[in-house]
Amino acid sequence: MKPRLFEKYHNEVRQALQEKRGYKNVHEIPKMEKIVINMGVSAMLEKSAVEDAAKDLGLITGRKPVICKSRKSIATFKLRQGQPIGCRVTLRREAMYEFFDRLVSAALPRIRDFRGIPRRSFDGRGNYSLGVSDQTIFPEIELDKIKRQQGMDITIVTTAPTDEEALDLLKLMGMPFAER
Repeated sequence: MKPRLFEKYHNEVRQALQEKRGYKNVHEIPKMEKIVINMGVSAMLEKSAVEDAAKDLGLITGRKPVICKSRKSIATFKLRQGQPIGCRVTLRREAMYEFFDRLVSAALPRIRDFRGIPRRSFDGRGNYSLGVSDQTIFPEIELDKIKRQQGMDITIVTTAPTDEEALDLLKLMGMPFAER
């Protein structure tokens, strides 16, 4: 069974974008390509901090995270080469649509004093990056079992060539952008 947002994209969003933007070819219509979730952990924390972050990220995404290690030593930051400093997960296809659905419908509305996400976080090539300061907004995380609050970066990669086209795509998919 296909995810709910995948069906919505194919049945409603594609036609709406084609009518609004006047695309002649169906392959011109922007779509979401992947979602990358990244959790960086301070190197000064204890060794289990990266493992705890990876466990939380695995609960949120349903995929096993990749542990990222430092490339070189930086004495100022007390960082050694090969030391674990974070974890990340790349979601595509059905997993991407399911995560996006949970993000938009369950997680973002749980943020305190939520008035929408900013429009200025596009990178100029149609990709959107969102910073979340606390992983407890996701319903999969049990508040009793977390040791520390951990933020994450969520990057939504689209095939849209411009930010305006990506904004239209994400709005039609249900992303709650802040009104000006």
